[in-house]
Amino acid sequence: MYMNKLNPNWLTEGLLDLEYKKYVLLAYLKDIEHNFNENKLYPFLGDLIFHYNNLNTLKNKKEIAANSFPSKISKIDFENFKIEYEKLMDDSDSLEVIQDILEFAIPKVHNHLKEGKQIYEFVEEQMEIEPVGVVPLNNELGYLMLRSGNERQTNVFEYTITIFESAEEQFRGIKTTYIDTFEVNLSNTLENVKIHLIKKFRKFTNPATYIINSKTAFPFQETLMPVAKRSFVKYISTQ
Repeated sequence: MYMNKLNPNWLTEGLLDLEYKKYVLLAYLKDIEHNFNENKLYPFLGDLIFHYNNLNTLKNKKEIAANSFPSKISKIDFENFKIEYEKLMDDSDSLEVIQDILEFAIPKVHNHLKEGKQIYEFVEEQMEIEPVGVVPLNNELGYLMLRSGNERQTNVFEYTITIFESAEEQFRGIKTTYIDTFEVNLSNTLENVKIHLIKKFRKFTNPATYIINSKTAFPFQETLMPVAKRSFVKYISTQ
């Protein structure tokens, strides 16, 4: 997995030139598009959202951009312990260039963001979540099985639903730990795998156990696992 990283301060850092910034952005977006074409979502989609939010913040608060420009010390007042800075470029000209870059960049990033969200929604639609056996009252920890496409190999994780709070509301997250990989077939069913886990680890007497089956195969680390985890958290919150 390769990602052409875009510096968080790419817009105001270094040479402030419209054509140069276009080159930097387009090189980054070309790499994003390459990964999206391979149905690889993470960390690419999250990084794209980060930059899109930053661009809109700069658009709405251009004074942030003005304060981002490099400056040099013009005077040091040791008596009053003050340092005065001199801007290295004229703010009015610079903000005009910033505006031109924003007008170019925001639609470009937004188009790729829409593409990433469409892939995410498609992946999510391919996922079927079902309980394995009887589900106990506490379904916030247990085992999560994950299978892709027509593969018989089923990855098993121990999971714990976590809750963290902001000032406004509570959020649910999930922590997973890889356990093992099993081949599921007519003689070794999902229920048999669950019984095996109970006997081997003796951590739960009747663990909540679920299977997430993706009807289409996707890259495991970059797409299947992160989307499955998010989908599972939403599923558990509705139960």
